[in-house]
Amino acid sequence: MPVRQLPEQLVNRIAAGEVVERPASVVKELVENAIDAGASRIDVFTDGGGRRRIGITDDGGGMTRSDLALAVDRHATSKLDDEDLLRIRTLGFRGEALPSIGAVAKLGITTRHASEPHAWSLAVEGGEKSEIMPAALGQGTRVEVNELFYATPARLKFLKTDRTEAEAIREVVRRLGMARPDIAFTLAGEERAPVTWAAALPGAAGRLTRLGDILGADFRASAIEVRAEREGVVVEGFAAAPSLTRGNALGQYLFVNGRPVRDKLILGAVRAAYSDYLPRDRHPVVALFVNCDPQEVDANVHPAKTEVRFRNAGLVRALIVHALKDGLAREGRRTAANTADGATLQAFRPAFTPPRPGNWDWRNSPSYPTGPMRGFESAAATAFAEPGQAAFDVGTPTADVRFEAAPAPDLLDRPLGAARTQIHETYIVSQTRDGLIVVDQHAAHERIVYERLKASLAKNGVQRQLLLIPEIVELDEATVEKLLDRAEELCSFGLAIESFGPGAVAVRETPSLLGKANAAGLLRDLAEHMAEWDEALPLERRLMHVAATMACHGSVRAGRRLKPEEMNALLREMEDTPNSGQCNHGRPTYVELKLSDIEKLFGRDEDP
Repeated sequence: MPVRQLPEQLVNRIAAGEVVERPASVVKELVENAIDAGASRIDVFTDGGGRRRIGITDDGGGMTRSDLALAVDRHATSKLDDEDLLRIRTLGFRGEALPSIGAVAKLGITTRHASEPHAWSLAVEGGEKSEIMPAALGQGTRVEVNELFYATPARLKFLKTDRTEAEAIREVVRRLGMARPDIAFTLAGEERAPVTWAAALPGAAGRLTRLGDILGADFRASAIEVRAEREGVVVEGFAAAPSLTRGNALGQYLFVNGRPVRDKLILGAVRAAYSDYLPRDRHPVVALFVNCDPQEVDANVHPAKTEVRFRNAGLVRALIVHALKDGLAREGRRTAANTADGATLQAFRPAFTPPRPGNWDWRNSPSYPTGPMRGFESAAATAFAEPGQAAFDVGTPTADVRFEAAPAPDLLDRPLGAARTQIHETYIVSQTRDGLIVVDQHAAHERIVYERLKASLAKNGVQRQLLLIPEIVELDEATVEKLLDRAEELCSFGLAIESFGPGAVAVRETPSLLGKANAAGLLRDLAEHMAEWDEALPLERRLMHVAATMACHGSVRAGRRLKPEEMNALLREMEDTPNSGQCNHGRPTYVELKLSDIEKLFGRDEDP
């Protein structure tokens, strides 16, 4: 078959396969156009999950008649003032969205520029443009997309249900709404009740307001502000305390220069920063915004612009880890799930509580005595005498008795209070000025030992062990070259390697902390995490995992009876240890009950 030039209409449909994947892709492209046009309000309406109709209305700058005529042609854009693709400051820049949408759907555009006497409208059906006609519209643009994929019916078979497609559209608008809190968004459609997010004030407070509106009150209550800056790269945003987690990574929202992205490098950095706080099967909720010079990031690496490539990926990753760790350490006592929530308090309540009228008076009870009870005083005296109470002696309680009548006042003012008792030889109960705290002694001491090991590693470096016989590891040549390029960096973590001919590496020293390490497995693990090598994190994680295991075995075990002095000493060490709100497996080390919560349990807050 001879080579031939494809017709423009077919070219547009092929391009639409990359840009217009589903209705949510159309909404993303059109809303990004509205944002680039300087809109302060964007309204989105969908019907049939976006298949039947998509409507986007904004109050942006609009287009002149001549601009409208060019806007639906391929590779026509107003967002590149020169030919430098490394200085992109807008969300869109390729000029492919409108012609691609018009190639597979019925597209209608009505727009008005401030310099025009009235609005203009244009229709595109299956790639065929209509004449530009006068129209009525205030300043801005209204884009309507009807019968999506009518020109390519086979694509309809690959779409999900209307509800699923509508939820994908909602997620797209949510992400763009988080990126631009200064713009008001309205999302409506037959599949959902209308949702409006009002424009927020500039600054961190306004951003948190928008994030709270979208992610919920739980995120707003547990959000920790994070920020780090170095060499012109700024990382800022909000991260939820480890008490708020998800079962997957879908709660991690990442933005680069205002563009929502899904970047493996950033996701890996978030996971690394929370590694000391969360169990392996839980994921944090974060909204991080990376801002840098457009020349330092390439946004032209994915047709849908959902991925980016950084020129200095190591710097970005290190900044994210630093910002998150610094924020979590700064809000140390807030980071743990150690405040009793509603579900915890409900577990304390009796299974059945008889109703009590609001105006109940016990003196009106039928059981209220109407007169003096003759002989009661003498009978009661006999019944409450010490011999009469012997039947109620059930032995000593399993918990220790209170070891001091009144704790020292200065201890009550400490964050974790004064130890009062130990129950089940596992939990320490301490008293504070406004409540009580229950401490898991094993989990608490585990964190203390773990932090000590980490500090020792940072201070003295990684101790090495020389192998009597070097271990030869065979790998493909490309992997060997990458390992040898990082040999000096790996050596600082206690792993000494050198070349042993083509496709082989000789391991001469390994970290002592790993004991009898499987050098081959260690090198293969490192090779599989090449994307995270900027700080040799996989090896560092390996060391930290061993440190965590050692801490678990070297800490106070559950079932050990502690003396009063030991309990108070443990509480004081917890106060001086960073991240003491969780053990190194992510479980809380203590739970705090406020006095007001305890009074609610007993109904004391209802008494006059």
